[in-house]
Amino acid sequence: MRQIGIMGGTFNPIHLGHLVAAECAREAANLDEVWFMPAHVPPHKTNHPQADGKHRLEMTRLAIAGNPSFRASDWELARGGVSYTYETVISLRAAYPDVSWHWIIGGDMVDYLPKWHRIDELMRLIRFVGLHRPGIRWNEEKLPAAWRGRILAADMPQMDISSTDIRERRAAGRSIRYLVPEAVEHYMARWGLYESDAPAID
Repeated sequence: MRQIGIMGGTFNPIHLGHLVAAECAREAANLDEVWFMPAHVPPHKTNHPQADGKHRLEMTRLAIAGNPSFRASDWELARGGVSYTYETVISLRAAYPDVSWHWIIGGDMVDYLPKWHRIDELMRLIRFVGLHRPGIRWNEEKLPAAWRGRILAADMPQMDISSTDIRERRAAGRSIRYLVPEAVEHYMARWGLYESDAPAID
């Protein structure tokens, strides 16, 4: 059975921290592939992403080019609506019954898992890979007993890169070099993404 990890998020935009996290998770969980899956509308966001799905997906494709273990997926974008992980997993399991699915999250998100939509059912369907960064650790003893063993810890280096900072830098006309892959930087420049005078994108 193939082992595939899902790296979800808005990827607004994707950056080098996402790529490092995915590679660390792939190695720690011995995954065959990692699918980068831009969300249509994430449940925890009250507003729409600043760049529309086609731009976020294309930036993702550009970012992962050259890594045969990485794949960009439009699964949640094509489905539309709010991108609940539970619904995504149910549909993926139906379409790919020969795959064991893993959901990759930041270590700081583990404490928020109890608030996820239908989390107890989700825990029975997939495993999670939680990325430990320096200074961010979760206490497994505080998790429900049924969840223990369903969350694999993977270490990754500290990378203080955020999509918010990249958008702010673009709006201010500052450099984002070495924060995103070069191809992604060129794509943003071509389409004027996140520039202060760029037209609204939704």
